[in-house]
Amino acid sequence: MEPALAGDVLRRTLTDPRKPVTVADASVASGLAMRDAEAGLTWLTSEYRGHLRVTEDGDLVHVFPNGFTKPWETHEAVARLLSGLGRALVGAGRFIVRAWLLVVMVSYALFFAALLIGMTFARQGSSDRDDGPGVNLLGALFRMIAEAFFWTFHPFSPLYIQPGWGDARARRLAPRGEPEEKVAFYEKVNRFVFGPPTPKEDPHAARARILEEIRAQRGRIGLADVMRVTGLPRDQADPLMARLMLDHEGTVDVSEGGGIVYTFEALRRTASADPAASARSRRPHAAWEELRRLPPLTGNPSGSNVMIALLNGFNLLVSAWAIQNHLTLSNLTLLFSRERPPVLPYDGLPLVLGAIPLTFSIVLFALPALRALYRTREEKRLDQEHARLAVLREVVTRSSRGEPIADEALRTAVRVATGEEPTSKDITRRVVELGGDVDVGPEGEVRYRFAELEADAEALEAERERASEREARLGEVVFASDR
Repeated sequence: MEPALAGDVLRRTLTDPRKPVTVADASVASGLAMRDAEAGLTWLTSEYRGHLRVTEDGDLVHVFPNGFTKPWETHEAVARLLSGLGRALVGAGRFIVRAWLLVVMVSYALFFAALLIGMTFARQGSSDRDDGPGVNLLGALFRMIAEAFFWTFHPFSPLYIQPGWGDARARRLAPRGEPEEKVAFYEKVNRFVFGPPTPKEDPHAARARILEEIRAQRGRIGLADVMRVTGLPRDQADPLMARLMLDHEGTVDVSEGGGIVYTFEALRRTASADPAASARSRRPHAAWEELRRLPPLTGNPSGSNVMIALLNGFNLLVSAWAIQNHLTLSNLTLLFSRERPPVLPYDGLPLVLGAIPLTFSIVLFALPALRALYRTREEKRLDQEHARLAVLREVVTRSSRGEPIADEALRTAVRVATGEEPTSKDITRRVVELGGDVDVGPEGEVRYRFAELEADAEALEAERERASEREARLGEVVFASDR
């Protein structure tokens, strides 16, 4: 019987799903054969995030804390909805930024620059002395922007940035022959506002790492091995192993000492000439050896960020000046008339030359500032994740050798990871999450033991010693289409 069908039978016949159940209990309640009841319980453990327990006699017990319900689906559905909404908003924002850059920001900057030039020549034609209070200031800003254009933009394309003096040292230090990354200017503005693009995560990467670990460990692994390569907490690693057993012909065994061993003989078969060496060479790194880091704030060279800030700042100041001086479209012609009034008359709020560019310019500065503030929160969250992985490293490494773990060792691991002193509550919470118990050393020091992980490690060592290398070898080839 298929595991899913057997699981469906058990789901209908087990009246109290929150009650611990053995394979024999499931077989009696459902009338299924023992092998089908075992396959069905394994499927239910994966589907409903159940857990496994082992008695002192070596009996395997399945536990379903949430019964045959999935309360996490609502939370995950809301999280997916919010994530999708966030991606849609960011995508729309990026589109608006591109439109603002290509159609508005550069156009406004060029228009304002042309306006300043026209005002300067108009003033010079009517008077030898330009006494307009705003023209000199804006003329200086225009000169600054023009110089930034000269040093930053490609001479033949206003949408691409040629590496300038700010990138010269980086080019000298870069390996010879390595191609330079050429990023469109609008993409650099996107990065300035929204940050660098986030690489997509491979949804199968974690599973592939576990399968590599299975081969490297001679087809026998425990929960500690899964937590080592994925960094997953125990309550997520347990149901994941149930799913792997279904998908990759795995079995679960319990040793006399109560250790749980997951065996995947079929995954060991390989066409490699030396299966043992091939498996050892591909053992994945531990999760705490590849810590996630925050991406840079923009990912742009400093020269590009300065250029974008100057360009946007130029628009911001000129649009503010336009609002202050009532520079509406109808008043624009008065700037070039022979009878120009000393003060432009009030003709309503300047929208095209004032409010619109001012609003967008403020937004383009506000978003990076908000991201910088949020970055501090993300750094704290990452520190906590690094602390969890540091504790996991100590627990997995020492438990595999059957060693107790001193309280000070865990405190030191958290302190190194975060730079802060952990509280006793934090240490206790992390120990409980990993199934640890408090133990007292010979000198009265506090230490922790992880009996289940230690039993797993002992059982795994014995099983790996007994595992035959014949499992990994293929038989003789009796037919080949290429011969």
